[in-house]
Amino acid sequence: MTSGPVIIGSERSEAWLSAGMILLRQGASALDAVEATLRLCEDNLDDHYIGTGGLPNARGVVELDASLMVGSSRAFGAVGAVRSFPHPISIARTVLEVLPQHALLVGEGAELFAEEQGFERANLLTEEAMRIFREALLESNESVEGENTDAGAGDDNYRVAAIDLVRRLMAHDGPWGTVNVIALDESGEMVVGVSTSGYPWKYPGRVGDSALPGSGNYCDLRYGGAACTGRGELSMRVTGARMIVDALARGATPVEACGSMLREAAALPDHFRSELRAICLTPDGRHGGAASQGGSTYNVMTTSSAEPEVVARVQFDR
Repeated sequence: MTSGPVIIGSERSEAWLSAGMILLRQGASALDAVEATLRLCEDNLDDHYIGTGGLPNARGVVELDASLMVGSSRAFGAVGAVRSFPHPISIARTVLEVLPQHALLVGEGAELFAEEQGFERANLLTEEAMRIFREALLESNESVEGENTDAGAGDDNYRVAAIDLVRRLMAHDGPWGTVNVIALDESGEMVVGVSTSGYPWKYPGRVGDSALPGSGNYCDLRYGGAACTGRGELSMRVTGARMIVDALARGATPVEACGSMLREAAALPDHFRSELRAICLTPDGRHGGAASQGGSTYNVMTTSSAEPEVVARVQFDR
């Protein structure tokens, strides 16, 4: 397998992956390619699980998580529960480069840092995302006419409805889920990046696996890089991305490595279980993806690609 520049991404990266490959062809770093690709994904208003237009938490506020990891040094930068800043992936990169004494900033501290570094605030909640948010709340409440606006019993009804909604957490029609991008540049450096608005209607302040090294993101240039999408709490419990890279280190193929993590996660009890997916890339350019449901794909580009190639993920069950 060639070890030239390669970039891979999860579902919904396909429209933007070519921007990262253009940079790689020009000799740019894997870090530049990953950031540029994910910034474009964060600006995609039709994608309600990342960046501007992401679905809000239970209070109607959009909170974003993102991270970057560099394979040669395992340097890591991340932000979690960030409000009002449309490009968390760029803030994560700035944490990595400007604040190396830390790896993760969350909430108010991450926002303070972003402001200090000159990032501009913006309204992340679009009209379309708010419409989806409101309709979902109405669907979980049999009594529509005004009860949730009253004090006392109405407030209790709202809380019960909100809890029921969080328990169901069914995805709306259309694209959804965290976006992962992994790039290998001409120097042989590898970088993994992850960006998401997380579960819709989540408890305020919830941070998922996307901001955590070893869970949603891990990269070790000796063996490869991996990233996860879907039920982040399961990935956290098995340290999913690190588990995949460890399997690569033991000689597993990329597909086998992703599948072994999914099997481990599938064995855990989880009342809120939903699908989990993973992709990985090795330093010699091999790649693979797996999912706990059928029909899942990921995207690949090399220097010879005219457009992203859509590759089926292997389905792994218990």
